[in-house]
Amino acid sequence: MRRRLLSLLSLVSATIALMIAARAESFPSRTITLIVSFAPGGLTDVPARILAPKLQKLLGQSVVVENKAGASGVVGANYVVHAAPDGYTLLVSGISEVQNFYYIHVPYHVLTDFSPVAMIADGPPLVLIVNGKAPFKTVADLVAYAKANPQKTNVATTGPATSPAIALSQLNALAGTAMVAVPFKGSGPDATAVASGTVEAGFTFYPPVAGLVASGQVRVLAVASAHRMSSLPNVPTMDELGFRNFDHDAFVGLLAPRNTPQSAIAILNKAANESIHAPDYARRLEPFGMTVPPPPNTADDYRQFLKKQIAFQG
Repeated sequence: MRRRLLSLLSLVSATIALMIAARAESFPSRTITLIVSFAPGGLTDVPARILAPKLQKLLGQSVVVENKAGASGVVGANYVVHAAPDGYTLLVSGISEVQNFYYIHVPYHVLTDFSPVAMIADGPPLVLIVNGKAPFKTVADLVAYAKANPQKTNVATTGPATSPAIALSQLNALAGTAMVAVPFKGSGPDATAVASGTVEAGFTFYPPVAGLVASGQVRVLAVASAHRMSSLPNVPTMDELGFRNFDHDAFVGLLAPRNTPQSAIAILNKAANESIHAPDYARRLEPFGMTVPPPPNTADDYRQFLKKQIAFQG
């Protein structure tokens, strides 16, 4: 009886293994959804929308971008954590998944609850912006105004624990100001608030600002990076202005739910790398201060990168 039971269990296990293998071989067979955890037009949204049609062409299935903004990126990330681990729902991840771990309580861990797929963009840094018609021509002008108007200078951010909020806290500490953080659901709404005059200034990633800068609606006072941006060669870094260690670069990658089959991860990684090394991909990222991550850009490369980011933030 025991032998029969063992034989039956072995047969069932073999059948399940074959079913999983067959399913993996047919991947993908339906629509893949890229979840962006911030509003349209932001740091993670821009490369996702450039990438999606390229993935669609390579994989032969529809690839759609869906924005699920809220709670500093937690809403979208938590949605992917609880999605089926089959490779059809991916998180377009960024620095928020690392920072949230340290600054606010989140119901997941970026390394244990996700399966890294690939990095899809490196950079850009944060920029400090003001309305194009504002009297502030330099960071010193903004700081002087903030000191003269304590608790009355509003600065747009993308919510608690995000890079813009952390940068504002750092600026307040270094400059001796008390500028007030006003949270929005992404870098797009953040930049729009500055352009409309709803707030005096904003820390935001460059992608949603590029068009507003070109039209004169927004002025960039400084770049929060160790180096100037090629697309903004005349804009100084915060470090150059005396605000030391003011380096807030970003990155964008793809994460799948934990336990997603490695066969699906491998297919997605290959397609992502082919897509980001297409001739026009880097060209379309460049105006936003973003670059293509170097090869080999494996799933494990992205995991190791995230580990280093967590260690750095800690």
